[in-house]
Amino acid sequence: MALTSLELPSLLDQLGQVGKTLSEIGAAEGAAGNLSICFRESLDVSALFPKMEIVELPVPAPDLAGATLIVTGSGRRLRDIIDAPFANLACIVVEAGGQHGRMFTAQDCPFKRVTSEFNSHLAVHHDQMRARDIKLHTVLHGQPVYLTFLSHLTAYQDELYLNKHLLRWQPEMIFNFPEGLGILPFMLPGSAQLTIETMLALREHQMVIWSQHGVMARSDDSISHALDLIEYGETSAHYECLNLLGGDLGSGLTPEQIRALAESARLRQNIF
Repeated sequence: MALTSLELPSLLDQLGQVGKTLSEIGAAEGAAGNLSICFRESLDVSALFPKMEIVELPVPAPDLAGATLIVTGSGRRLRDIIDAPFANLACIVVEAGGQHGRMFTAQDCPFKRVTSEFNSHLAVHHDQMRARDIKLHTVLHGQPVYLTFLSHLTAYQDELYLNKHLLRWQPEMIFNFPEGLGILPFMLPGSAQLTIETMLALREHQMVIWSQHGVMARSDDSISHALDLIEYGETSAHYECLNLLGGDLGSGLTPEQIRALAESARLRQNIF
């Protein structure tokens, strides 16, 4: 996917719609949640983001030299992007060597730095884009209520148990997550440990749950598809919570039904 500066406003609108929807489903309360999108090529963003400064990148990204990233600012509300994109987003063009970047912001930008979880975003972008010939990669972090609640329960911190209980509630789950959801134990938000473990987990999964914190989803289709993944996972977690409240009376789709669904779509899975 190639992007020109003329298409940038429509992309910002898409980011705004995603931020608005994530907030509406209760997954981005206050300043919680963040997003980023990475394009392989450099993009002239100076007309919309005229203020420029050189910044040190939180993790080295040599294979992204020349790439353009759009990322949320620290402390900004995702729901505000749709009405004020220039007050809530920054663009970073990675310099040669991948140690620094040129950060472009609006002239009256209200934040000093981008999200504190940019280290995880950047590490995932770098890892995915150096491994595959893709032009676009997106990352979305939110704190959906039901997925996050289940991650507080010890049983659901086991990856196989989690997936067998969540993928049974709707056919869309096996279609979108044939590899299942990943889950990590609680780690300090913004920490180097969380960055490394998230990058590794997202090699195997499209979405990972940060126990007792939230989720991170990735997509090389669009940021809207990353949102879709969170919505599918959150809906199944809602079903699971309803089932727990109802005394665990429901069984959901049977393993045989899920295997048939996967076979019909020619998907490889090893959960059921």
